[in-house]
Amino acid sequence: MSIAKDDPLAVRISRALAERIISGAIAPGVKLRQDHVALEFNASHVPVREAFRRLEAQGLVVSEPRRGVRVAGFSPAEVREVAEMRAALESLALRHAFPHLTRSILDEADKAVEAGDRAANVQAWEEANRAFHRTILAPCAMPRLLQTIDDLQAASARFLFSGWRAEWDAPTDRDHRAILLALRAGDAESAASTLARHVQRIGQVTHSRGHT
Repeated sequence: MSIAKDDPLAVRISRALAERIISGAIAPGVKLRQDHVALEFNASHVPVREAFRRLEAQGLVVSEPRRGVRVAGFSPAEVREVAEMRAALESLALRHAFPHLTRSILDEADKAVEAGDRAANVQAWEEANRAFHRTILAPCAMPRLLQTIDDLQAASARFLFSGWRAEWDAPTDRDHRAILLALRAGDAESAASTLARHVQRIGQVTHSRGHT
Protein backbone atom coordinates (compact mmCIF):
# COMPACT_ATOMS: atom_id res chain seq x y z
CA MET A 1 0.00 0.00 0.00
CA SER A 2 1.69 3.22 -1.15
CA ILE A 3 1.54 6.34 0.99
CA ALA A 4 2.05 9.56 -0.95
CA LYS A 5 3.83 12.34 0.92
CA ASP A 6 1.44 14.98 -0.42
CA ASP A 7 -1.64 13.24 1.03
CA PRO A 8 -3.24 14.90 4.09
CA LEU A 9 -1.68 13.72 7.35
CA ALA A 10 -4.87 11.97 8.46
CA VAL A 11 -4.91 9.98 5.23
CA ARG A 12 -1.27 8.98 5.60
CA ILE A 13 -1.82 7.89 9.20
CA SER A 14 -4.94 5.87 8.32
CA ARG A 15 -3.18 4.15 5.41
CA ALA A 16 -0.15 3.26 7.50
CA LEU A 17 -2.33 1.81 10.27
CA ALA A 18 -4.59 0.06 7.74
CA GLU A 19 -1.56 -1.65 6.22
CA ARG A 20 -0.51 -2.97 9.63
CA ILE A 21 -4.04 -4.13 10.49
CA ILE A 22 -4.60 -5.79 7.10
CA SER A 23 -1.25 -7.60 7.22
CA GLY A 24 -1.91 -8.80 10.77
CA ALA A 25 0.93 -6.79 12.30
CA ILE A 26 -1.71 -5.30 14.62
CA ALA A 27 -4.00 -8.08 15.82
CA PRO A 28 -7.77 -7.99 16.36
CA GLY A 29 -8.69 -6.59 19.77
CA VAL A 30 -5.57 -4.46 20.16
CA LYS A 31 -6.33 -0.96 21.41
CA LEU A 32 -5.08 1.98 19.31
CA ARG A 33 -3.98 4.78 21.62
CA GLN A 34 -4.26 8.33 20.31
CA ASP A 35 -1.20 9.51 22.25
CA HIS A 36 1.02 6.75 20.88
CA VAL A 37 -0.12 7.25 17.29
CA ALA A 38 0.23 11.03 17.53
CA LEU A 39 3.78 10.66 18.87
CA GLU A 40 4.78 8.17 16.16
CA PHE A 41 3.55 10.41 13.34
CA ASN A 42 4.50 13.69 15.01
CA ALA A 43 0.88 14.80 14.76
CA SER A 44 -1.75 16.48 16.88
CA HIS A 45 -4.80 14.54 18.03
CA VAL A 46 -6.99 16.08 15.31
CA PRO A 47 -5.55 14.14 12.31
CA VAL A 48 -5.25 11.03 14.48
CA ARG A 49 -8.97 11.16 15.32
CA GLU A 50 -9.76 11.68 11.64
CA ALA A 51 -7.55 8.69 10.76
CA PHE A 52 -9.44 6.57 13.29
CA ARG A 53 -12.74 7.64 11.70
CA ARG A 54 -11.44 6.56 8.30
CA LEU A 55 -10.39 3.19 9.68
CA GLU A 56 -13.79 2.76 11.31
CA ALA A 57 -15.51 3.49 7.99
CA GLN A 58 -13.42 0.70 6.46
CA GLY A 59 -14.49 -1.68 9.19
CA LEU A 60 -10.92 -2.08 10.42
CA VAL A 61 -11.47 -0.61 13.89
CA VAL A 62 -14.38 -0.13 16.26
CA SER A 63 -14.92 2.83 18.57
CA GLU A 64 -16.51 2.13 21.94
CA PRO A 65 -17.71 4.79 24.41
CA ARG A 66 -15.24 5.24 27.27
CA ARG A 67 -13.14 2.33 25.94
CA GLY A 68 -11.47 4.00 22.98
CA VAL A 69 -10.63 2.47 19.61
CA ARG A 70 -9.59 -1.11 19.04
CA VAL A 71 -8.84 -3.26 16.02
CA ALA A 72 -11.98 -5.02 14.87
CA GLY A 73 -12.33 -8.77 14.73
CA PHE A 74 -14.44 -10.47 12.10
CA SER A 75 -16.93 -13.29 11.97
CA PRO A 76 -17.98 -15.71 9.19
CA ALA A 77 -21.10 -13.59 8.73
CA GLU A 78 -18.95 -10.50 8.09
CA VAL A 79 -16.85 -12.37 5.52
CA ARG A 80 -20.02 -13.37 3.67
CA GLU A 81 -21.48 -9.87 3.91
CA VAL A 82 -18.38 -8.23 2.47
CA ALA A 83 -18.26 -10.77 -0.38
CA GLU A 84 -21.94 -10.19 -1.21
CA MET A 85 -21.51 -6.40 -1.14
CA ARG A 86 -18.40 -6.54 -3.31
CA ALA A 87 -20.13 -8.83 -5.82
CA ALA A 88 -23.04 -6.43 -6.21
CA LEU A 89 -21.06 -3.19 -6.28
CA GLU A 90 -18.16 -4.35 -8.43
CA SER A 91 -20.45 -5.80 -11.09
CA LEU A 92 -22.35 -2.49 -11.07
CA ALA A 93 -19.11 -0.55 -11.47
CA LEU A 94 -17.95 -2.84 -14.30
CA ARG A 95 -21.18 -2.33 -16.25
CA HIS A 96 -20.65 1.44 -16.05
CA ALA A 97 -16.93 1.14 -16.83
CA PHE A 98 -17.43 -1.12 -19.84
CA PRO A 99 -18.10 1.59 -22.47
CA HIS A 100 -14.85 3.32 -21.47
CA LEU A 101 -12.54 0.28 -21.41
CA THR A 102 -9.82 0.61 -24.04
CA ARG A 103 -7.39 -2.00 -25.32
CA SER A 104 -4.58 -0.37 -23.33
CA ILE A 105 -6.63 -0.58 -20.11
CA LEU A 106 -7.33 -4.26 -20.71
CA ASP A 107 -3.65 -4.84 -21.48
CA GLU A 108 -2.79 -3.20 -18.15
CA ALA A 109 -5.29 -5.50 -16.39
CA ASP A 110 -3.67 -8.48 -18.12
CA LYS A 111 -0.29 -7.45 -16.69
CA ALA A 112 -1.84 -7.41 -13.20
CA VAL A 113 -3.06 -11.00 -13.74
CA GLU A 114 0.44 -12.06 -14.77
CA ALA A 115 1.91 -10.33 -11.71
CA GLY A 116 -0.52 -12.28 -9.52
CA ASP A 117 0.60 -15.56 -11.10
CA ARG A 118 4.22 -14.69 -10.27
CA ALA A 119 3.51 -13.52 -6.70
CA ALA A 120 5.95 -14.92 -4.17
CA ASN A 121 3.70 -14.23 -1.17
CA VAL A 122 0.15 -13.29 -0.28
CA GLN A 123 0.97 -9.58 0.02
CA ALA A 124 2.30 -9.44 -3.55
CA TRP A 125 -0.69 -11.42 -4.80
CA GLU A 126 -3.15 -9.12 -3.07
CA GLU A 127 -1.46 -6.05 -4.58
CA ALA A 128 -1.76 -7.57 -8.05
CA ASN A 129 -5.32 -8.70 -7.39
CA ARG A 130 -6.40 -5.25 -6.25
CA ALA A 131 -4.59 -3.66 -9.21
CA PHE A 132 -6.62 -5.86 -11.58
CA HIS A 133 -9.94 -4.90 -10.00
CA ARG A 134 -9.07 -1.19 -9.85
CA THR A 135 -7.91 -1.14 -13.46
CA ILE A 136 -11.14 -2.50 -14.92
CA LEU A 137 -13.45 -0.63 -12.51
CA ALA A 138 -11.89 2.85 -12.38
CA PRO A 139 -13.28 3.93 -15.80
CA CYS A 140 -16.80 3.88 -14.34
CA ALA A 141 -15.88 7.37 -13.03
CA MET A 142 -18.13 7.03 -9.96
CA PRO A 143 -15.89 8.13 -7.07
CA ARG A 144 -18.26 7.30 -4.21
CA LEU A 145 -18.88 3.82 -5.58
CA LEU A 146 -15.15 3.26 -6.10
CA GLN A 147 -14.35 4.45 -2.56
CA THR A 148 -16.88 2.04 -1.09
CA ILE A 149 -15.44 -0.79 -3.18
CA ASP A 150 -11.94 0.15 -2.06
CA ASP A 151 -13.00 -0.02 1.60
CA LEU A 152 -14.60 -3.44 1.05
CA GLN A 153 -11.48 -4.69 -0.72
CA ALA A 154 -9.40 -3.60 2.28
CA ALA A 155 -11.64 -5.72 4.50
CA SER A 156 -11.35 -8.64 2.06
CA ALA A 157 -7.56 -8.36 2.12
CA ARG A 158 -7.59 -8.60 5.89
CA PHE A 159 -9.73 -11.74 5.80
CA LEU A 160 -7.40 -13.19 3.18
CA PHE A 161 -4.21 -12.52 5.14
CA SER A 162 -5.67 -14.09 8.27
CA GLY A 163 -5.98 -17.39 6.42
CA TRP A 164 -2.89 -17.34 4.20
CA ARG A 165 -0.10 -16.05 6.46
CA ALA A 166 1.16 -19.51 7.42
CA GLU A 167 1.77 -20.82 3.90
CA TRP A 168 1.48 -19.54 0.36
CA ASP A 169 0.99 -21.04 -3.07
CA ALA A 170 0.10 -18.49 -5.75
CA PRO A 171 -3.21 -19.45 -7.37
CA THR A 172 -3.68 -19.31 -11.13
CA ASP A 173 -6.54 -16.89 -11.52
CA ARG A 174 -8.78 -18.31 -14.24
CA ASP A 175 -11.62 -15.98 -13.22
CA HIS A 176 -9.62 -12.86 -14.02
CA ARG A 177 -8.71 -14.28 -17.42
CA ALA A 178 -12.34 -15.20 -18.10
CA ILE A 179 -13.41 -11.64 -17.20
CA LEU A 180 -10.82 -10.17 -19.56
CA LEU A 181 -11.82 -12.57 -22.34
CA ALA A 182 -15.46 -11.49 -22.02
CA LEU A 183 -14.51 -7.80 -21.95
CA ARG A 184 -12.35 -8.14 -25.07
CA ALA A 185 -15.25 -9.93 -26.77
CA GLY A 186 -17.58 -7.05 -25.91
CA ASP A 187 -19.74 -9.14 -23.57
CA ALA A 188 -20.28 -6.85 -20.58
CA GLU A 189 -22.96 -8.99 -18.93
CA SER A 190 -20.86 -12.14 -19.00
CA ALA A 191 -17.88 -10.22 -17.59
CA ALA A 192 -20.01 -8.70 -14.81
CA SER A 193 -21.60 -12.01 -13.81
CA THR A 194 -18.20 -13.75 -13.81
CA LEU A 195 -16.80 -10.95 -11.64
CA ALA A 196 -19.68 -11.32 -9.17
CA ARG A 197 -19.18 -15.10 -8.90
CA HIS A 198 -15.42 -14.59 -8.58
CA VAL A 199 -15.75 -12.21 -5.63
CA GLN A 200 -18.25 -14.48 -3.88
CA ARG A 201 -15.93 -17.46 -4.41
CA ILE A 202 -13.02 -15.54 -2.87
CA GLY A 203 -15.22 -14.91 0.18
CA GLN A 204 -15.97 -18.61 0.49
CA VAL A 205 -12.32 -19.65 0.13
CA THR A 206 -11.16 -16.99 2.58
CA HIS A 207 -13.74 -18.09 5.13
CA SER A 208 -12.76 -21.75 4.86
CA ARG A 209 -9.01 -21.06 5.11
CA GLY A 210 -9.42 -18.55 7.90
CA HIS A 211 -11.43 -20.93 10.07
CA THR A 212 -9.85 -24.35 9.47
